Amino acid sequence: MTAIRMLNEQQTLAVLPDLCDVLADCVEGGASVGFMSPFTPADAVPFWQGVAAAVGRGEVLLFVAETEGRIDGTVQIGFALKPNQPHRADLMKLLVHRRARGRGLSRPLMETAEAEAARRGRSLLVLDTATGEPAERIYEKLGWSRSGVIPDYALFPDGRYCDTTVFYKRIR
Repeated sequence: MTAIRMLNEQQTLAVLPDLCDVLADCVEGGASVGFMSPFTPADAVPFWQGVAAAVGRGEVLLFVAETEGRIDGTVQIGFALKPNQPHRADLMKLLVHRRARGRGLSRPLMETAEAEAARRGRSLLVLDTATGEPAERIYEKLGWSRSGVIPDYALFPDGRYCDTTVFYKRIR
């Protein structure tokens, strides 16, 4: 059975090896999530340490999907800190390890993150994802609206350019 839970800073640091494994697996699997290949779990440590610190400051909410004590997926909500955006947050880094794909983890991760963002007063979420990749279809199935496509916005881990699709979702 998979459980979805939100982590605090100390819990994030305690599961750092699992989080690093998930991120490295996604990058090495070709996901355009900000990192270039080759990318190992050791390369992911500074990123997750930064996320843990942001969780501790209340800037980020971190959710994980955990099965039998092992983290198989994660997603983050980043709160916009600008004074004119108190209603908005960014959905970031929906990651599911390849060993766990096809088990429906994205939906409960997303639904839990969206519900907590709404509980904390957010009414609009935004995200971006690589155009044409499986995540794009997941977001559409979960009720997100496509805003547009930015050509050559980022790179895939192998160095190829990738277009990026921007999505939004009203949650209240």
